[in-house]
Amino acid sequence: MKSTDKAIGIDFGGTSIKFGVVQGKHILADAPLVIPSEYHDPADLIDAIADTVNILKEQHQDIVAVGAGVPGFVDTPTGRIHNLSNVPGWTDIPFRDLLKEKTGLPAMVENDANAMGVAEWKQGAGVGFEHLICITLGTGVGGAIIVNNQLVRGSRFVAGEPGQTSIYYNGRIGAYNNAGALEDYIGNREFAADSQQAYQDAGIDKDLYECSPAALATAAHQGDVIALACWDDFARKLACTLANCCWLLNPEAFVIGGGLSKAGPILFGPLKKHLNSQLSSPFKDHLQLIPAHFSNEAGIIGAATLAIEAAQ
Repeated sequence: MKSTDKAIGIDFGGTSIKFGVVQGKHILADAPLVIPSEYHDPADLIDAIADTVNILKEQHQDIVAVGAGVPGFVDTPTGRIHNLSNVPGWTDIPFRDLLKEKTGLPAMVENDANAMGVAEWKQGAGVGFEHLICITLGTGVGGAIIVNNQLVRGSRFVAGEPGQTSIYYNGRIGAYNNAGALEDYIGNREFAADSQQAYQDAGIDKDLYECSPAALATAAHQGDVIALACWDDFARKLACTLANCCWLLNPEAFVIGGGLSKAGPILFGPLKKHLNSQLSSPFKDHLQLIPAHFSNEAGIIGAATLAIEAAQ
C-alpha cells in the first residue's frame, strides 16, 4: 500500500452509514458523509450506498477501491454478509459483488470491529506491535486480534469477539444463548441499567439518561462515589476478559477504543489494577493498555486500508 493511494471507506452502523475518502491515515474532508441505514429494503439501501460512493468518486481523482466495515458476520473472501446486527433484512447478501457492480471499483467487506482494529494497528495507536488486541466499547463489545503481525479471522471469519466471551458461566443469557457474555454486562445499555440500580440501592433516583456512560464519567470525575464504584465494577468485568486474552494469546498491548473509552483515567486506572491482579509477571511486566488513536473515524480508515490492500 502506498501512502498516496486513496480509497473510500464505509462505516456501516445500526442507524447511520458514514463515508470518507481516505489517504494514509487521513480522511480527506472536514467530516464524513452520512446517510441513514434504516431503510426497509436492503436493495434500496445498497443503491443509496452505491450512489454516495459514486458521488465521492466524482469529487476525488484516482480512487483505487472501496471498503466497508459492517456490524455482523461476513464471509471475508467473498464479501457475502451472513447477517447484520440491528439492521433487519440483511441476511445472505452478496454485498461486495453488488458494490463492485454498482460503483465499478474493487471492493472489500469486513467486520466493523476488525476494520477498527486494522486502523489502529496499521495507522494508529497499535503501530509497531506484532501481537495486539483491539477492543471497542459501545453498544456492544467488539474486537480484533493480531498475532504474528497477521489479523486473525478464524476458520469461518468470526474470530475476535471478546464481547461474546463469558465472565460468568451461570450468568445472563446473551443473544446467542451464551451465558455471562461480557457485553451483556458492560454494553452501553446494560452498564446504564446496572448503574441506575446501584443508585436506587443507595436511595437515589436517576433516569437512564443520567446513568449513561457519558453522564457517569462526568459524575465520577467530580468525585461521585457511586459513579466511581460503577466504573470500578465495569473495569473489573472487562479485566476478566482481557486476562483471559492474555493467558490465551499473550499480546504485547491492548488498544481500547469506542465511546466508553472516553472515560479516560476513570476507566484505565482501575482496569490496569484489576488486570494486573490476575496476571503473573511474564504477562503484566511489559503489557500496555493504550487508548485508541482514532475516534469515530477508525472504521472508515480501517475499511479503506483493507480495500487498498485487497485491490493490490
